[in-house]
Amino acid sequence: MTTKPISVPVRLPHPALPSANWADRYEVQIPQSELTAIEITRMAFAEFPKWGRMLLRVRNIFAGLVGLKTSGDKTPRTLEMIGMFPVLGQTDRQVVLGFDDKHLDFRVVFDIADSGGFQTIGATTLVYRKIFLGKLYIVAIGPFHRLIVSAMLAGLQRKRMAISSQP
Repeated sequence: MTTKPISVPVRLPHPALPSANWADRYEVQIPQSELTAIEITRMAFAEFPKWGRMLLRVRNIFAGLVGLKTSGDKTPRTLEMIGMFPVLGQTDRQVVLGFDDKHLDFRVVFDIADSGGFQTIGATTLVYRKIFLGKLYIVAIGPFHRLIVSAMLAGLQRKRMAISSQP
């Protein structure tokens, strides 16, 4: 079992966003459970670090000033939200979140795969950088994105390990 989130290569094109021209993926293993992908996704977002929330608030201020979406703010009310992202699709084994904006289209895919008494939880981020601003945006947020996703998955792993070790 992996003891911390690991970076895994992503093959493009990806069915969740075939036009993606940037992607990353992190995986972590948790004890086997009956949890669905939507439950895992909600649990992962519950582990969103406080410092990450602060960074998103700052991001939303600047995004609003230049006319970009501020965390799914123009999402139809009929879509379920997890964190600040609308749920675009789901099965028991996979959830797709994301939205399209002027500068980029964005998807995050949480999936579950069984692996020898454990489950591998994957978080794949897919981005289609439409214009130069989208490329600059990814360069600027990339380091924070990697830290936030790793922190979310590590928190999820800690929580599931603690639950599974209870008598």
